[in-house]
Amino acid sequence: MFINARQSVALCVALSLSGLLLIPVNFPGLGGQGRITLVVFTLATCAWIATSLDDTGIALGAGLVLVLTGVTSAEAFFGTLGDPTIWLLICAFVLAATVAASGLAGRCAAFLVGGARTVRQLAHLTTAALVVSAFAVPATSGRAALALPVFLALARTLADRRRVVVALALLFPTVILLSAVATLIGAGAHLITVSVLWETTGERVGFHQWLLLGLPLAVVSSHLAAEVVLWLTTRRADRRAPVRITPEEIERHGDRPVTGPLTAVEKRCAALLGAVVLLWSAEPLHGLSPAVVALLGALLATAPRVGTVTLRAALATVPWSLLLFMAATMAMGVALLNSGAAHWLIGALPGGGVPPWAFLAVVVAVSTAAHLVLQSRSARSSVLVPLVVAAALGAGVDPVSAALASTAAAGFCHTLPASAKPVALFSDVPGVPTYTPTDLLRLSAVLAPLTAALVLLFALAVWPLFGVAPQGENP
Repeated sequence: MFINARQSVALCVALSLSGLLLIPVNFPGLGGQGRITLVVFTLATCAWIATSLDDTGIALGAGLVLVLTGVTSAEAFFGTLGDPTIWLLICAFVLAATVAASGLAGRCAAFLVGGARTVRQLAHLTTAALVVSAFAVPATSGRAALALPVFLALARTLADRRRVVVALALLFPTVILLSAVATLIGAGAHLITVSVLWETTGERVGFHQWLLLGLPLAVVSSHLAAEVVLWLTTRRADRRAPVRITPEEIERHGDRPVTGPLTAVEKRCAALLGAVVLLWSAEPLHGLSPAVVALLGALLATAPRVGTVTLRAALATVPWSLLLFMAATMAMGVALLNSGAAHWLIGALPGGGVPPWAFLAVVVAVSTAAHLVLQSRSARSSVLVPLVVAAALGAGVDPVSAALASTAAAGFCHTLPASAKPVALFSDVPGVPTYTPTDLLRLSAVLAPLTAALVLLFALAVWPLFGVAPQGENP
C-alpha cells in the first residue's frame, strides 16, 4: 500500500513528536528549549521533504515559532538579515547582473572554447570556463541561466554530433554544481556554513581561506567529472574526432556578439570584476571585509557612466526569497546548537576515541547522499552543519574541517532531474538533444563515490597544508 506526500509527512511528524514526548523531562543536556527546537526542526525538515510548500515559507514559519517560544530572540532572528554574508551575496548578485548585461561572460566563453581542437579539449575548456564563472555569478542557478545560451550555441554548432551534444548537456550542470565550492559566494549553503561556524566556534572562514581550500577541490573534481561524462556518454571515436568552433559560429548561433575588440563597457566590467576578486583574495593584507568590498564594487558597477545597469535594475535580479530562506535557516541552525538540541542528538555517538578519518568518512557519506532526501542545498546545510559541528566538537575533530567537508560533499546532487535547479534546467532544452534520467543515474553511480573519496582526500591530506587539520581538541 502506497501513501501520498501528505500522509508521509503526517506519519513522519507523528513519529517524531511521539518520540520527543517520550524523552524524560530531566534528560541530561536537553531542556525545554531543546525539546521545542527539535520539534520545530523535525517539522520543518519533514515539510521540506514531503510537501510542495515553499521552502522559504517553511523556514520563516519555523523561525517565527522559535521566536514566539523564546528559544531565540527576535533581535537574533531578524539580525541574520544584517549578517555580512547576506550583504556579500546581495552585492555579488548586483555584480553578476552587470556582468550579464555587458556580454563579457559570453565573450570569455567563446574565447576559451574556440581553442578546442578535439571533443576532449572542448569538454575541458568548457569546464575551465564554468569554474571561472563561479567568481562572477553567485549561486548555481544563476550560473546555469548564464551558461545556457553558451550551451545552445555549442549544441547548434555541433548539431550533427548527437552524443557530443548530450555529453555537453550533462557536463554543464555537473561542473556548475561541483565547481561551486571554489568560492564563498558559489552557493548559499556556503554562507550558512560560515555563519554557523562563526556563531558556534568563533572562527570566521573568510573569502581568501575558502578560496585556498575550495578552489583546488573544485578544479580537480570538475575536470574529473568531465572525464567521467565523456567516458559514459561518448565513444572513443567521438572523443578523438577533430572539432573546430570559431567565435563567429558561436555568435551566429547565439544571442550576443562575441567577436571584435572589447567594448568600453566590457573593459570596465572586466577591470572592476578583477579588482573585486583580487581584493576579496587579499583580505588578510588590507583587512576590509568581503562584504564591504562587494558593496563598493556594486556601487561602482551601477554608477552612471560606469556601469551597465542601474542599481534598481540590478537589485531586481537579486533572489530575495533565497536570502530570506538563508537568514531564517541560519537562525534555525544556531538555535539547534545553542538550545543543546544538536548536542543531545549526537550524544549517543562515541567520544574522542573516533579516528578523524572515520568521522569525516561518515560525514562525507551522509552529506553526499543527503540530496536524495533534501533537494535544497541550503536546507541540507542548515540541517547537517549544526549537527556535524556539534558531533565534531564531541569527537575531538576540528569543526571547521568537518563543516567544510560536509558542505563540499553536499554539493553533489546529480541523481535526479529534480535534485538541483541546474540539472532540471539542462534536462529539458527545447529543440536540443539532452540527457535522460537513466543517464543521470549512470553518472551518479560512478561520480558519487569518486567525489566523496576526493572530498575525504582533500580533508585529510590537502586542507591540513593550509592550516585546517582534521584533528581537533576534545572539549
